[in-house]
Amino acid sequence: MHGIPIWLQAGLWGLVAGGALLIGAAIGYLFRVPQRLIASIMAFGSGVLISALSFELMDEAYKTGGFDSTSLGFLSGAAIFTAANWALARQGAKHRKRSGEQQPSEAQDSGSGAAIAVGALLDGIPESIVIGLSMLQGGVVSLVAVTAIFLSNIPEGLSSAAGMKKAGRKAGYIFGVWGGIALVSGIAALMGYTVFQNFSPDVVAATTAVAAGAILAMLVDTMIPEAFEVAHNSAGLITVLGFLAAFALSKAG
Repeated sequence: MHGIPIWLQAGLWGLVAGGALLIGAAIGYLFRVPQRLIASIMAFGSGVLISALSFELMDEAYKTGGFDSTSLGFLSGAAIFTAANWALARQGAKHRKRSGEQQPSEAQDSGSGAAIAVGALLDGIPESIVIGLSMLQGGVVSLVAVTAIFLSNIPEGLSSAAGMKKAGRKAGYIFGVWGGIALVSGIAALMGYTVFQNFSPDVVAATTAVAAGAILAMLVDTMIPEAFEVAHNSAGLITVLGFLAAFALSKAG
């Protein structure tokens, strides 16, 4: 991406990572993917993200701003996500990542479609901001972060789109939601770079940790339950494999 302004590069990398949601949604909508396979991919993606937030986000936040900024941001991110997720769950978005029959249709729960869309957006924004933040140090993106988010976004989109289809939602709604979130992912990554480039290291560290806390809370609240429910006999092992893959990638880089 030589010759492209760094702020635009940040947006493009966010769009690449967010585009994986659309790829996953297309697979989940167009093909009948076995639930056990979806759950296994979800477990792998969870392991990848846990590794990335441990060795990329939290470690970088600690080096940038120390323990106080990092711990405050980490707890704040988890608290903010949990509160927002609780509110959305009451509106019908509790099972937005589920691939089975758990998602309510609009007829069963009026307003649940909008809540599911907002919930999916809530899940994706912290990840995308991280991509922009990673470019503050020297203008080079963290390929580990982009790869980890890309790999975890495919099962997110796949599982949720399969569940949306079973709940009777139309293709226009499903692809509109995920296409919109892919676009917002690019904007969030762009904002992560442009908004925070003049802020102090403590603010950058805290923001990175906020994203890490939100991602970990999202994993435990939405992705891991889907993985465990269907693939519980092997979910732990597959999650560990995902963790190891991302860990190896971080060390190779």
